[in-house]
Parts: sequence; structure tokens; C-alpha cells
Amino acid sequence: MAKATIRILRYNPEGDAAAPAHQDFAIDVEPTDRVLDALNHIKWYVDGTLTFRRSCAHGICGSDAMRINGVNRLACKVLMRDVGSRVTVEPLMGFRVIKDLVVDMDAFFAQYRSVLPYLINDSRPPERERLQSPEDRERFDDTTKCILCAACTTSCPSYWANEEFVGPAAIVNAHRFIFDSRDSAPGERLEILNNREGVWRCRTIFNCSEACPREIKVTKAIGEVKRAILYRQST
Repeated sequence: MAKATIRILRYNPEGDAAAPAHQDFAIDVEPTDRVLDALNHIKWYVDGTLTFRRSCAHGICGSDAMRINGVNRLACKVLMRDVGSRVTVEPLMGFRVIKDLVVDMDAFFAQYRSVLPYLINDSRPPERERLQSPEDRERFDDTTKCILCAACTTSCPSYWANEEFVGPAAIVNAHRFIFDSRDSAPGERLEILNNREGVWRCRTIFNCSEACPREIKVTKAIGEVKRAILYRQST
């Protein structure tokens, strides 16, 4: 057991403070505790007003994405021994803060829905399932890993500068269906993304790839969508 100071950027729209402010909590932690464990301890035993999202605690749901020591991470995947005895926890950038570490993700999910993130195939369904070769599946396998945590989108300077940008997460989910051999609407998705607020807003900074907790090659996927648009225009 060791002492750790967790500095959290607090904000309560119903409180007296006019702006967010940091608050320090000194607690005991184990090296193998996760940052989420530290936040849970603070909420359960020190200050019940602390507000943050969490759910599965296994890096699958994406609920607890936040900035940890200035980097977008999942609190349930970061061990205390890897971040030291002083840890700064802040909400994701680029979104309106609702309270403490909880941000408004309505616009994020609206952008996600705009790219038609579901299989489209109006042909007569087969008796069992639409078969796909391992090679066809491998073409888009990487982008199926997205958990919609928004870590990539909120690490993107283009998104910080322009909230109309559809964002890396939406493009990743479009990629997943654009290159699915069973889908019949890749052209429609490419048309949606072929504008100034679509893939062309990306400046290939690679922040998104570095931020992804599932290690998706986000920048590569965006580049593949750009090339698909250019190929479609040239044919």
C-alpha cells in the first residue's frame, strides 16, 4: 500500500464555482490498482459527489474514457504503478462538460449515426447466413474493434477546432462497413464522407491511433477511406 494524490478537474454547473477547478485527494492505493479503482474509492469513501462514467471495468464498454496525466486513456486499463504517485484526471477535450468527468456525447453519437454504421443489404437473405471468406473478413477486421469510447475523436486537433468534423471514430465505423463484402452501400457512405467535414478534415496527425485503447490503426483506416473515395471518382 502506498500514498497517492489524485488531482481531479471538478466542475458542478449547479455549484458556486464559475469555472472548473482542480481538487486533490490523498488516498492509499496498491500498485496493481487501476485509476478506476482510485476514483471509485474517492466516490465511495471520500466524496460521493464525484461524478464519472464507468460500467464493465474491463476495457470493453468504453464508458470511462478520460484524460489521465494529459493522455486519453480508459481508467479501467491504467494501473497506478504506471502513472506514479501523483495523477491528474480530467474530462475528455472537445466535448461540453456536464459535471466533473462526465461529458456530453450527443454530438459524438450523432456523427457516428450519420455514417450509417450498420449492414445494408437489400437482397434476399440466404437460408442461413451471408458467408464471407477469411480474406474478406480480414479486410475490415481491425475497425470492428471500436468501442465508441471517443478517445480518438477527442485527441484530434481538427475536432477541437471544428465540432462539425465527423471525427475519427465515425470514420472508423464507416470503414468497417465500406469494406465489408456483404454490404451494398459503400458508395453511399463514401459520398457522406467526401466533404470538408468528412475525411478531408483529417490532417494525418496520428493522435487518434496513439489514443485508441484497442490499438486500432485509426489513421490507416482514414487513409484507406480517402483512397476509396479517390478511386471511386476516377472510375
